[in-house]
Amino acid sequence: MHAFLLDTCIWSYWFGAERYPKESSNIRKQLKKLTPDLKLGISIITWGEVAFGQKVATTRELIQAEYFQFIRAKGPKTFDIDMHTANTYGELRSLLFDKYAPKDKRKRNLRPEQLVDPITSLELGIQENDLWIAAQAITRNLTLVTNDKLSRIREVAGDNLHIKNWAT
Repeated sequence: MHAFLLDTCIWSYWFGAERYPKESSNIRKQLKKLTPDLKLGISIITWGEVAFGQKVATTRELIQAEYFQFIRAKGPKTFDIDMHTANTYGELRSLLFDKYAPKDKRKRNLRPEQLVDPITSLELGIQENDLWIAAQAITRNLTLVTNDKLSRIREVAGDNLHIKNWAT
């Protein structure tokens, strides 16, 4: 069985056909091509992003509730964070750190207490949640479906990260 891990943007496009007609149509076309043995998944991180969106959205609360129900109705398998995912995340983040952190912060001889000011995601050119979701996809050998570029994550993950874009 193969599974696809749908990123937050894909769920948003799929649900928001009025707002994203082209992307939503493209996603529905891709879904029609899937065989029954192919499963859809959602990250626990994505559920968190959806819940956050529900809490801060300026749009009607009803629409946000419908969005939550829309995802649940599709019955995706929810992928949690486990130790294997955490290890993959740590590996990816260390590769990003080695490649993109400012040179003065890359010193390996620093003790943990000297690393009080951690390198931010902004300095590494990534979104922290994207890194966790990519780690989940790699750990479980899932194809990550996203419209995000994830250039730096792709670069350090190499062939271990399988990505499709159903929105374009």
